Amino acid sequence: EVQLVESGGGLVQPGGSLRLSCEASGFDFLRYVVGFFRQVPGKEREGVSCISTGDGASYYANPAKGRSTISRDIAKKTVYLQMNNLKPEDAGVYFCVAAVEKSKCATGDMEYWGKGTLVTVSS
Repeated sequence: EVQLVESGGGLVQPGGSLRLSCEASGFDFLRYVVGFFRQVPGKEREGVSCISTGDGASYYANPAKGRSTISRDIAKKTVYLQMNNLKPEDAGVYFCVAAVEKSKCATGDMEYWGKGTLVTVSS
């Protein structure tokens, strides 16, 4: 059974930092691109960042560039998203996603989705 389990969400003040984690199981981790999408009520899910678990190549959506870093721990089959200098517009439910084709990070047509973790940015 494929599982993507997110953790690390919570309440943070503007300017603060969070590290989200995604623990993967049930599929060949090194063959997949794993990342995070965000959803805000009333809006479509949007990509934040993805990483090719095999070679570590990373991709960032424009709002995340410069403030986020995605990484992976192959032994733990876990992907991390470090987010810094958080802004209120970064709030939302963050979903861990996975797909074989890296192009799907841009289209959102991911094969697997986690259940999400809530990030709230507020003072």
